[in-house]
Amino acid sequence: MSALKRKRGGKGPGGKSKKVKLVENGNEPKTTETEQNKEISVPAPVSMGKWKNKERVLVFSSRGINFRTRHLMQDLRTMMPHTKADTKMDRKDKLFVINEVCEIKNCNKCLFFEAKKKQDLYMWVANVPHGPSAKFLVQNVHTLAELKMTGNCLKGSRPLLSFDPQFDKEPHYALLKELFIQTFSTPQYHPRSQPFVDHVFTFTITDNRIWFRNYQIIEEDASMVEIGPRFVLNLIKIFQGSFGGPTLFENPHFESPNTRRRVIRLATASKLREKQMVKELQKLKRTENKEVVTRDVTDDVFATPAEERPVHIELEAPAAKVVKKNKHKKKSSGK
Repeated sequence: MSALKRKRGGKGPGGKSKKVKLVENGNEPKTTETEQNKEISVPAPVSMGKWKNKERVLVFSSRGINFRTRHLMQDLRTMMPHTKADTKMDRKDKLFVINEVCEIKNCNKCLFFEAKKKQDLYMWVANVPHGPSAKFLVQNVHTLAELKMTGNCLKGSRPLLSFDPQFDKEPHYALLKELFIQTFSTPQYHPRSQPFVDHVFTFTITDNRIWFRNYQIIEEDASMVEIGPRFVLNLIKIFQGSFGGPTLFENPHFESPNTRRRVIRLATASKLREKQMVKELQKLKRTENKEVVTRDVTDDVFATPAEERPVHIELEAPAAKVVKKNKHKKKSSGK
């Protein structure tokens, strides 16, 4: 048996198999115009282009997150095919370690969810490793499984990004707009993406907060149906570096959840104090010595200035009254 085994298809150890064409009488067959018209030419698929924008986003969190945050992260990963996942980061580690994790995962953008006190959720959107980065407080989180909206879209399809006009008026919002475009937009010709555009990511500014919504585009009338998830981002700070560095912008309208909870506690405590003071006043009123009323003040109301009359006492009995009997009644009774 020879040492070199022959492969299937007639290929030798180093040669290439040639395709053989059957030709009649040594002449190649000629195709007529009718046969050419019958042939169906299939264009090349859109996804066969070259993948140039190599944006990769790392989506992970710290330890201590609740189930709602975990579902939100999973929803973002399904909506964005250019994301990668990683294990939860320990609380003791500093945030600069995330730059090394992104370098190991070959990612240049990062969405990091940081949980504090098991009730406050913060989100970092960073451009790794040179910056900038922004820190947000995440509020009013509603996931896909929780909302049960009627909208639906193809998994892996590329979204449109819709921004509020206010993003172009102020410089810090313009910086956030560019950061969101590079993070949330799916690169063209990505291997895991689909060549369809059937949903929209909207970023709206209301009440000094950024409201995120995801809508489906219906082909018939181009109307919008919400898919989910939805959440609100309250901007805290924008840093020049990745997860740190000089502060470029600080939100003056931001109120930390600790101070807000403190104000609520003080308001409830003041209400309780007022109730307690009212109870103490009622007890004091009950224990006070009551004045004994010897004379009724209302007796003088019915006193009228009238002349006194002598008292007349009858000594004899009154005369008896004579009762007259009716004769007609007796006759009727005798009959």
